[in-house]
Amino acid sequence: MSDQRRERLRLEISREAARLFWEHGVAGTSGDQIAEAVGLSTRTIWRHFRSKESCAEPIVMQGVVTLLSVLRTWPREHSLEDHLTAELNRLRREGAPVDVADEMLAMKMIRLADSEPALRTAWLMACDRTEQQMRAIIGDRLGRPADDLDVRLHAASTAAVIRVLDEHIGAAYLAGTDPAEFGDLPELARRFAHAIRTATGGAVGDPVA
Repeated sequence: MSDQRRERLRLEISREAARLFWEHGVAGTSGDQIAEAVGLSTRTIWRHFRSKESCAEPIVMQGVVTLLSVLRTWPREHSLEDHLTAELNRLRREGAPVDVADEMLAMKMIRLADSEPALRTAWLMACDRTEQQMRAIIGDRLGRPADDLDVRLHAASTAAVIRVLDEHIGAAYLAGTDPAEFGDLPELARRFAHAIRTATGGAVGDPVA
């Protein structure tokens, strides 16, 4: 099985697991039920995931895929606010790389993680992968190695901002907040950029030469 096909299958399993977790809770969902929902054997599920709770990881990661894809294309001569605003407007016109249904499932799993410690682990694993990717993005932007201590600190701070704001926005959506509140893209971009700039002491956010 190719890596691409394996990742597609993992995401398909994750979607069904997330739906079951949201409907029945983690304790009320078994590996056999996940396998049945996907149309696979339970043995196949365990080939791809170490536990039923870890099945949530791919769909949870979808919650940050769009933002990471935007940050990877951040031109050095642009501020974070300007780049986020431009890219969010483009994605609104052309469509985001992640389906809305997957984004909603990710929000549900992140929200459920507040009361399900095992799912909290899945969410924090996704946040750890976000931090690792931010090391490369920030290191390249600052002209330093990804393992430089300052780069690692800035990446950890940025990943924490993404985690907290994702949790806040997801909880607001699921609580019934009007989606229009987050439809002001320049304001949403400003909120993320301000938080990242503040968390990194101004090291990340401004244009660089």
